[in-house]
Amino acid sequence: MSAKAVKKILIAGGGTAGWMTAAYLARWLEKVDIQVTLVESELIGTVGVGEATVPGIHQFIQDLGIKESEFIKATNATFKLGIEFKNWSGMDTDFFHPFAGYGVRIEDRPFYKTWWSAKAQGYTAGLEKFCLCTQLAKAGKFALPSFDEQSRLAWYNYAYHFDASLFAKFLRVYAETKNVERIEGKINHVQLDSSTGFIQSVSMDSGQVIDADLFVDCTGMPALLIGKALGVGYEDWSKWLICDSALAVQTKSVVDPQPFTRSSARTAGWQWHIPLQHRVGNGYVYSSEFISHDHARKELLDNLIGERVTDPKLIRFTTGMRNDFWYKNCVSIGLSSGFLEPLESTSISLIQTGIAKMTGFLVNFEIDEKQVAEANRLNRLEYERIRDFIILHYKLNGRSDPFWTHVREMGIPATLEEKIAAFCDAGDIKIAEQESFKEDSWVSMFYGFGLKPSSLDTSVDPAKIQSIMNKMKSAIEKGCQLAIPHAEFIQTIGT
Repeated sequence: MSAKAVKKILIAGGGTAGWMTAAYLARWLEKVDIQVTLVESELIGTVGVGEATVPGIHQFIQDLGIKESEFIKATNATFKLGIEFKNWSGMDTDFFHPFAGYGVRIEDRPFYKTWWSAKAQGYTAGLEKFCLCTQLAKAGKFALPSFDEQSRLAWYNYAYHFDASLFAKFLRVYAETKNVERIEGKINHVQLDSSTGFIQSVSMDSGQVIDADLFVDCTGMPALLIGKALGVGYEDWSKWLICDSALAVQTKSVVDPQPFTRSSARTAGWQWHIPLQHRVGNGYVYSSEFISHDHARKELLDNLIGERVTDPKLIRFTTGMRNDFWYKNCVSIGLSSGFLEPLESTSISLIQTGIAKMTGFLVNFEIDEKQVAEANRLNRLEYERIRDFIILHYKLNGRSDPFWTHVREMGIPATLEEKIAAFCDAGDIKIAEQESFKEDSWVSMFYGFGLKPSSLDTSVDPAKIQSIMNKMKSAIEKGCQLAIPHAEFIQTIGT
């Protein structure tokens, strides 16, 4: 098949996925004569609970040329330094997954390996003491990172919590000012080309027919174009990620927002707590095999802090991914492409990387089979790597409830088995192609769940090493003391 030129792009569906796509395309195509149209219906709701992000969101906002202060004000955003995990490794325990590493290399060896060796020789300071990002979060403080080569202990990343509906509205205004056309209405038919199988056009309830060269499916879990019209299958991963339901609810803020997301293990899953400026997002992700919806609702409501402002919204899902996220002239972005539970806040990140693959492999604004195949290969790897990282949380848990016992004893993908074995053997972290979570994130998990390498290098001089480590710890303590409270930092935005 010869490459197909793209002159018209139609985005089916709005919400976070649709308007992120529209905004990015509007910026990317500013000097190119390609028409972008978005179709959505106000009668169709969106999931709209993707309120926590990972640091890659910075690049998206930067690519659009939007000021951070403008974005924060428009979306009631707060800052996020990582995720606190409560009761995952056992009852009354917690650990923190920061957007940062630990310490700095000593004698050209990864700091975490040095720390484990020092611990084996009696050193008592915890690994978390060597991460400024973690210490700021625990103190409820925030400061912008410094990437000065002389201040490597101040190197860390951050992300945001924001109101997903406000984010979509903000991006809609942005996109429409850059000539993206929005059409209100529902799609009732998808017309395929009888010879190529490409999507030719969509028909609206109003009778309007809209043709395009490239179609972007942002219709969510129904996957109206990629799934229903084109018949691209869905790979079910629920044998490893058995949670199939979520209840989402919003509450009023009763304390200043903390600069982190909280994930608390519950009877048959986990509860999220996402603090925004004006409210808190809460939810319970669980397995309906181990708890009824009514009992899950009660457990969620019993563990809320603050007055409830919405009723719990039930969302049913099947974890997995589309066999091909790009098929013929249709690209699926967001939930139409796949679903991985929001344990590590990857939903919006996967929207962002999906858009990047679409634009990156639309070489010369043409749809080419080889480019599409490579985009699909990389997308699969990215999903599988994130899948494994999420499974890790369940596999290493230290709880005794039936749900938690089941997920701890279940089989896991061979790719994850290899990673766990490499660490337990010699403390090595194997990072593969398209790995979203790098070495420091895996170290956070292994440490948080109490794993340690069986083979440690104890040839280092303990007195010398511990002296260096104590200096690092003191520098981090001083840096934390100088930072201001997170809520106060938010108030300084734009002033």
